[in-house]
Amino acid sequence: MTVTAFASETEERFALARQVADAVLFEGYVLYPYRASAAKNRLRWQFGVLVPPGWGAECEEHDFQHTECLMEPKAGATLSVEVRFLHARRRTVQRVRPDGGFDTVAELRLDDRVLMPWDEGGEERVEVVASVDELLGDGVTQPFRRPAREDIEPVLDAAGRTVGRLLRRCEEISGTIRLSARELDGPYRTMRLTAVVENTSDWTPSEARDAGRDAALPHSLVATHLLMALSAGSFLSMTDPPEWAKAAVAACRNLHTWPVLAGETGSADLVLSSPIILEDHPAIAPESPGALYDATEIDEILALRTAALTDEEKREARGTDERAAAVIELADSMPAEVLERLHGAVRSLREATGPAAPAVPGGGFPDEYGVQRPDTPWWDPAGEAGFDPAQDHVLVDGRRVGKGSRVELCPGLRRTDAQDIFLRGRTAKVEAVLHDVDGGVHLAVTVEGDPGADIRREQGRFLYFQPDEVTPLEDDA
Repeated sequence: MTVTAFASETEERFALARQVADAVLFEGYVLYPYRASAAKNRLRWQFGVLVPPGWGAECEEHDFQHTECLMEPKAGATLSVEVRFLHARRRTVQRVRPDGGFDTVAELRLDDRVLMPWDEGGEERVEVVASVDELLGDGVTQPFRRPAREDIEPVLDAAGRTVGRLLRRCEEISGTIRLSARELDGPYRTMRLTAVVENTSDWTPSEARDAGRDAALPHSLVATHLLMALSAGSFLSMTDPPEWAKAAVAACRNLHTWPVLAGETGSADLVLSSPIILEDHPAIAPESPGALYDATEIDEILALRTAALTDEEKREARGTDERAAAVIELADSMPAEVLERLHGAVRSLREATGPAAPAVPGGGFPDEYGVQRPDTPWWDPAGEAGFDPAQDHVLVDGRRVGKGSRVELCPGLRRTDAQDIFLRGRTAKVEAVLHDVDGGVHLAVTVEGDPGADIRREQGRFLYFQPDEVTPLEDDA
């Protein structure tokens, strides 16, 4: 296959995978209600942020991603890699003065939109193509750099008069991609592919007031992820490998990212390595009418809520970002038949008939659908009257723990996910003691040092641990 033909075929495969990769790239870019002033949009870009190493050493963010996966390349195969990320553009709003000069303002109100300061995200791509043979030994290193730049856009009113301008500034960023491969022992020609993406920017905060995450974001690689394609050969699934490869897959190290097979179902020549854990061959639901940038919500609810925003709220959303403006237009112009499709879809059918359900111990009665129901309800709402999350306490190691208590998080492996385990050893503040209908007790906490703790507290979006997953701190009041 010629280089030109391979590049064309790879571009076609990448184009298909980018539909999913775009959802990763812009996940959380702007959240409902899509306004810059909304509390939800004060703490943005939580996934795949590679910060400058000089700043990351002072916090718990990372300056690199490390991907390892297994591949079975054929002789003469070529690997094509595309690194994608967002480069933050800091937007300043200015109003024109009578003398023709400009003053920086907190907002600029127009008939159709309200412009406010905002960080936009420009998509960046870095491509590397190398033969598999070149990856052996020291491998291939590809540095890249994006220079600082500033753009000015005039703002015109409905009559075409200049009423202000937008200043957009990108800071310089630099990075490195390192690719290498090593052949594994065994009867199969299997290789472990390693791909490392690093932020090598030399930026460090000059003053204490510039040391926060907000100051570091313009120098960071945001929502960083990889697309990797083989011209001949295949990758092995990291979640469902063949039996003979399970030990080799378990030995792969993936830090701050996770590789899955991408592209059409059944293919294995393309991998997406994402900071968001996905399943093999992820795909955008065919019912989805467009990007809403808030995958933690349901499209139908988002579309209905967005359409119900007031005219003033929509004006601000349109001025927040062009992508937010597109969401407003999508919600306002969505045909009823498209909205109806969002209500639900059947992906597959299976036979649901079978033997009759066993009788409920202790009697019971069938409902109108023939389902056996117990004599007494499993939950009595009146039983909640004696609980108060703000006042309740629970004993942990002989000490009372309630709202305001400080604890150390020590999640185990029994019922936690990866996100909980990352917090092991961190200190947290208990916000509430909650009881579930099964008699279990849960502690709602905010992590100390989390820059978004105040926003999470305001919205009631806490982390939850059970009493045996925390240790009370001695200095607890």
